[in-house]
Amino acid sequence: MKIGLAGCFGLILGAIAGGVIGVGLGFVWIEIFHTTSFEGYSGMLVFYTFMPIGIIVGALIGVVGLGVVASRDAANTPPGGGS
Repeated sequence: MKIGLAGCFGLILGAIAGGVIGVGLGFVWIEIFHTTSFEGYSGMLVFYTFMPIGIIVGALIGVVGLGVVASRDAANTPPGGGS
């Protein structure tokens, strides 16, 4: 149960962080490669390409990362719950 809740929490936090990082990388891409802003092309590139990729990658990293952390914690707990 603890591993599942940690995984869900990691999914949400990872998706938020990944989206923010994806938008930032999209803005960097536009500046480096001088993407045209004709009819909003640069905005569509950032918000339809970089942000979704960032959300997906961030969510996967968050789930795996917090799932591993929670499973290690559960593995170190002595039988009977101990405190």
